[in-house]
Amino acid sequence: MTTFSGTDLVCVRSERTVFAGLAFEVRAGGALVLVGPNGSGKSSLLRLLAGLARPAAGNLIWNGEDVAEDAEAHRGRLHYVGHDDAVKPVLTVAENLTFWAALRADGDDLGARTVAALDAFGIGRLADVPGRFLSAGQRRRLALARVLAAPATLWLLDEPRTVLDAEAQEMLDAAIARHRDGGGMVVMALHGGDRPEGAATLDLSQFAARGHA
Repeated sequence: MTTFSGTDLVCVRSERTVFAGLAFEVRAGGALVLVGPNGSGKSSLLRLLAGLARPAAGNLIWNGEDVAEDAEAHRGRLHYVGHDDAVKPVLTVAENLTFWAALRADGDDLGARTVAALDAFGIGRLADVPGRFLSAGQRRRLALARVLAAPATLWLLDEPRTVLDAEAQEMLDAAIARHRDGGGMVVMALHGGDRPEGAATLDLSQFAARGHA
């Protein structure tokens, strides 16, 4: 069974130790919800897991192998959706998603997967609308559609429900459930609200470095 884990992780940001001694494990079909007050390191941990930053100490392990041994392979197995929706204003909704998806995958079914991803988040009708005309909620839906347009085992989502209305939140929850049913993994930071069924919780405040909480 596919397993992603971390041991004795330390994160230092601007000479401040954000957390230390952190450990976690998530397996195929699993979900891990990151909680904790602002500044506890939820976003920082997600960036470490995505390979966008490196831990000051500790190890990240994928199926028994340190991800640092092959960083490119690790990036290829994940999707990271942070706070920045990164929507290009001059491209249409469909062009934005096709651009992102083409960076991760190609093939004759790219167009079909793009359409399906937009429909899954209820923005298929906006396919020809330039990004600059989207509302904040529509931009967020478009950013999240990336995880469906190209396959990846691990989804890393930073406060994915931010600015989403109730309908979009239900669509996101359904997408996460389908991903897990297929053996995928999800690690997500949440601030309140319902959590995925059977998800484990990691409270980052428990790993605050003494004197730096």
